[in-house]
Amino acid sequence: MTLLSIHNLSLPIEDPVLKFLLVLIIILAAPLLLNKIKVPHLLGLIIAGAVIGPNGFNVLSRDSSIVVTGTTGLLYIMFLAGLEIDMGDFKKNKWKSLTFGLYTFTVPFVLGYLGGIYILDFSVLTSILFASLFSSHTLIAYPLVSKLGIAKNPAINITVGGTMITDVLALLVLAIIVGMSQGDVGTEFWVKLSASFIIFALVVLLIFPIIGRWFFKKVDDKISQYIFVLVMIYLAALLAEFAGVEAIIGAFFAGLALNRLIPHTSSLMNRVEFVGNAIFIPFFLISVGMLIDFKVFFKSWETLEVAAIMLVASIGGKYLSAVATQKTFRLTKDEGKLVFGLSSASAAATLASVMVGYNIILSETETGEPIRLLNEHVLNGSILLILVSCTISSFVSMSSAQKIAEQDNEETVSGNSHERENILLALNHEATVERMVNLGILIKAHSNTENLFALNVINEDKNESSVKNAEKLLHHATDTAAAADVKVQSLKRYDNDVINGINNVIKEQNITDLIIGLEDEKGFSPSFAYNLYNGYLQSDDVNVLVYHAAQPLSTIKKYAVMIPEKAHKEAGFFHALLRVWNIARNSGATITFYASEEIIDILQRIIKKANIEAEFIIMNTWKDGENTAIQLKDNEALITFMAKKGMRSYIPQMRLIPELLNRYLNDKNYLLIFPFSEFDNVNSEKRSVGNHDDFIEIGNIIKKIFR
Repeated sequence: MTLLSIHNLSLPIEDPVLKFLLVLIIILAAPLLLNKIKVPHLLGLIIAGAVIGPNGFNVLSRDSSIVVTGTTGLLYIMFLAGLEIDMGDFKKNKWKSLTFGLYTFTVPFVLGYLGGIYILDFSVLTSILFASLFSSHTLIAYPLVSKLGIAKNPAINITVGGTMITDVLALLVLAIIVGMSQGDVGTEFWVKLSASFIIFALVVLLIFPIIGRWFFKKVDDKISQYIFVLVMIYLAALLAEFAGVEAIIGAFFAGLALNRLIPHTSSLMNRVEFVGNAIFIPFFLISVGMLIDFKVFFKSWETLEVAAIMLVASIGGKYLSAVATQKTFRLTKDEGKLVFGLSSASAAATLASVMVGYNIILSETETGEPIRLLNEHVLNGSILLILVSCTISSFVSMSSAQKIAEQDNEETVSGNSHERENILLALNHEATVERMVNLGILIKAHSNTENLFALNVINEDKNESSVKNAEKLLHHATDTAAAADVKVQSLKRYDNDVINGINNVIKEQNITDLIIGLEDEKGFSPSFAYNLYNGYLQSDDVNVLVYHAAQPLSTIKKYAVMIPEKAHKEAGFFHALLRVWNIARNSGATITFYASEEIIDILQRIIKKANIEAEFIIMNTWKDGENTAIQLKDNEALITFMAKKGMRSYIPQMRLIPELLNRYLNDKNYLLIFPFSEFDNVNSEKRSVGNHDDFIEIGNIIKKIFR
């Protein structure tokens, strides 16, 4: 393309380079400018789309490139909602989500139907479809709320779960009304719709996880993993369309299907969120803005009348539904506002329904004008509804979410509930570096952003190859952590004895947790067992974790956790237990605890405050636990609480664990946790070891540290 052709520009701009540059400038400038005046940037992107779009200054046309990228952004929002939902909380709140879904579907639907029938004189079919426009909602403010770190708040879990229900119901109404308007509703229609939807749901929720687990086991390339995620999103969206429902339902189901395969703290999750929030979602918001035409509201009073009814039915109905949800489940005032804010935006399903209804021509007038299922006044009114509802959703969601986040931070900082942690990765073998970093990221507290250390001990002869190997290992560790947006501090230590070098760093950096990785081929070798018991475990105030990884952490479905009798009386028990809690919360895996009745009672009381997906089985003897470990299935892993000789929870059979692991579990993931026996190096409350009456407070501590 010549320089002259670039200068001779006409509107709308067609040059792809200039077009993409303009969109990127808008995406860059909107947050920087609007954050200063406390306006959510997503609202700025919608307004910017209206200004530069075909109904504004016609700088850009809403062509296929904008539509395709914007559609990806819409699917991305729904996918992230399903991906980030805490499955444990979701199952715990499923009835709450169902109740909210019925509230937020029924109330706006009734208001919209009454307005259509009695005020606008629509037919019954048109009124039903008109009412369904207000029942669905788009989680347009979800990315903003998620960035504040409160995605696991019960109000958000309830709203996200309810979104799935209300969108499915609204889009089923659309499918039924379209079928009835075309006169093909009968037994065959209902059977076909029901069967296709059930088959779609089973394929995505049951087969997609199997495919995903196989893929993540076989493919380590990070780019390929991300492309695979995109393929799954679009494939699920396409299957949803084949089933007769909208693509956004497929994207949400894809998020649920891959939820346990993409840990919330992993580098893959970081990539998924980064690309979506940086490119695809902003494109969607700009494409929505391009639909807005302010001129139509000055041309017809009837359009304004329809728009007013739509706003009252939608915004008013969502507000009443949120209030009812808040009262029913005793949410706080801010949580109730957050439910309203997230559910008040109408964009995706509303736009899909109104476009389908507008394109269905029932008959023609005497003059040849088409009589549509939804007329142009409803189409134009829906555009105003999108703008107003997205504005309200942005402001209300941000305001209430910020208050909830501030309250959580105050609770976490106040008192002695925030436990300090410094995690050290003792690196020695290149094959174990990435696995150890991923484990460190998985077990750390959410608020711990800097206290993750990677160490390699070099012999004091300063052999050049040893120095280069150390630099290589440490560089690999920092790169792996950086991909997950986590900072690792690299440490090189010169010492003739590796164990002494590690123990000295433990003292210098006040390390609370030491992670040691096992090589696949060697496993728990006799030499390592000797170094462990006679070296690494000599520090009484450090939590030692011995990790063996045969497959990626993300592919583990279930952990069996063995806890010996009297383990709860050790000083470091609750500190070690927090590591297990973080594994469950960050990976989404199910935990099965095998312990004495007394310890299980403690765990059940904690779980009421800090929920995870867990099962509890009373372990009468340590031998019973060993038999369970031997029988682990594919994609299951073992976590065992251990003890040094002389500790109250120590039993002689623990000496046989290395042999058992090498014989039966060399092809499985396992983690041995040796809790510290003294409090000296950990800023925890000095609780009486023999008295654990305040389990509720301990549950709160686990919950707050995780946040």
